[in-house]
Amino acid sequence: MRAEGKNRSFRPGWTSSCCILVLTMADNTSEAKLQEEFNRWAEQGLGEEMESHHRPITDPMLELMQLRSDERVLDIGCGSGWLCRQIAEIVHGGSVMGIDVSDEMVRRAERASAAIPHISFRVGSAEKIACRDASFTRVVSVESAYYWSEPAQGVNEIFRVLTPQGSAWVLINYYRDNPHCHQWGAQYAIPASLLWADEWAEIFRRAGFANVTHCRIPDNSLTPEVYAGRWFRDAEQMRWFKREGALLIQGMKT
Repeated sequence: MRAEGKNRSFRPGWTSSCCILVLTMADNTSEAKLQEEFNRWAEQGLGEEMESHHRPITDPMLELMQLRSDERVLDIGCGSGWLCRQIAEIVHGGSVMGIDVSDEMVRRAERASAAIPHISFRVGSAEKIACRDASFTRVVSVESAYYWSEPAQGVNEIFRVLTPQGSAWVLINYYRDNPHCHQWGAQYAIPASLLWADEWAEIFRRAGFANVTHCRIPDNSLTPEVYAGRWFRDAEQMRWFKREGALLIQGMKT
């Protein structure tokens, strides 16, 4: 997320070798709606905006991850691939794969990443990751998890594709513990899960993750004096939202 000016709209949410095959989108209503919505976002250029919006919370997350140069990383809900490209600079001896429900986002990610040989992208969802077991040492997802139609199935799939001692990192701004984002739900064009932090942690534990923790990452970017968007009541509510911070849930596969 990034501070927005008076005429700029803040858009919360987001919303990417090891694979058995290129994943074909399942023929069900929820995934079709997700694909349609995020294709629309892509055509409006919103995928490219996400980097500036979310760097204030993803940079601290990457510091906590302490990625090694030989890691194999999966980014779920990769959008235009900006986080994949940032991770690829660190894991220059490894590989990065991004998956996204939006085929248009994937096309844009591929074009923007064409010069980076150790990045690949696929169309797919968290609930059905078309990769072999134990394919990745890390799985990350930023501003995507609350859009998953079946969060528990998504976390189960993350656990499956991780190697032993691999870890999952899910970062979201829309969660019940932060009261300053609850109003977003009425504005979303697609359903979103508003869960407590402890509920997310329990989903991780039930999937088999150990050492499950969650913490907050405040957004320290500047907030405008006047807010004219539709996601917050006013600039003061936006400041309180950013102080509460994004929720980071982390767990290890032992």
